[in-house]
Amino acid sequence: MNRVSRTFSAAVGLALAAGLAVLPTTTAAAAPTQGYTASGSAYAGSPTEDANNKAFFEAVMASARAKQAANPFLLAVTVTYDASSAPTFRNQISQSAQIWNSSVANVQLRSGSAADFRYYEGNDSRGSYASTDGHGRGYVFLDYAQNRQYSSLRVVAHETGHVLGLPDHYSGPCSELMSGGGPGTSCTNPNPNSTERSRVNTLWRNGLAG
Repeated sequence: MNRVSRTFSAAVGLALAAGLAVLPTTTAAAAPTQGYTASGSAYAGSPTEDANNKAFFEAVMASARAKQAANPFLLAVTVTYDASSAPTFRNQISQSAQIWNSSVANVQLRSGSAADFRYYEGNDSRGSYASTDGHGRGYVFLDYAQNRQYSSLRVVAHETGHVLGLPDHYSGPCSELMSGGGPGTSCTNPNPNSTERSRVNTLWRNGLAG
């Protein structure tokens, strides 16, 4: 919910204290990328966070494209996710995938093994975020408290938007999914707007053309 100012090791400590599944050790040095912000906050992200979001997207795309090479005639890239470490949010993750799959044509989200990214859950004062280690691995972390304060489906869909290549834009209206918590807790819209849908389609069309 506030500026990312601590290393990822603190988050690992929180996860261990809560008895949660330990995040991949390869991500231990990563600085989490804030994907949601507190209502009324003037915080608008940072160049570092923008760079981490982009690195996460590029890692997911590289992983998906490597598998796509085995099926070059498919019309859409399939991005596979693993939600087994976020059982509390199983329904929201599934609904978020359905929202994105009905919104864009060039990339589709599927639950399965050999995942391109994973969801985790737990307690973290930074809230929910997408993160990458910059080496082909990434995940979405969903914070319990934040998902009680805000529309949980909107939070999950927003974080998944980072996976697909969209940056934060906290100053945007509620109709803009990537405005995150900027519009306040009353905003429950989980759907990307036309500009966001177009952007994702463009990014993944380029991925197909590779």
